[in-house]
Amino acid sequence: MPEPSTYDYAIIRVVPRVEREEFVNVGAIVSCAARRFLEAQIEVDEGRLRAIDHSIDVEMVLRHLAAIPIICAGGQQAGTIGQLPQRERFHWLVAPRSTIIQTSRVHTGLCEDLAAVMEHLLDKMVRSTC
Repeated sequence: MPEPSTYDYAIIRVVPRVEREEFVNVGAIVSCAARRFLEAQIEVDEGRLRAIDHSIDVEMVLRHLAAIPIICAGGQQAGTIGQLPQRERFHWLVAPRSTIIQTSRVHTGLCEDLAAVMEHLLDKMVRSTC
């Protein structure tokens, strides 16, 4: 069994009308420097977004969200930010913003299985319980 490792995570949010501060959780970013792991998963419930703002441009939001896992993976396809070291990419992704796509504060945990952490975060924080 692998040694437990510390990891950091943030929840990805869509804030359709920033002035109202209402948001829908749409994904998670998990980073573990010890295992050289940086991953994001996105799951958008369009109905929940439209419930907050019926005029939201969902296609535009999806295009912008699609960049997050690409930046996590790094490489040429991720542009200039994708060339940064993994930890710097994580910090760039979770930096506070006043835009339609934001992240929660960064939280820390300890685990042996990072894939299980991602599934747990998506189940608990993103996927609808209805």
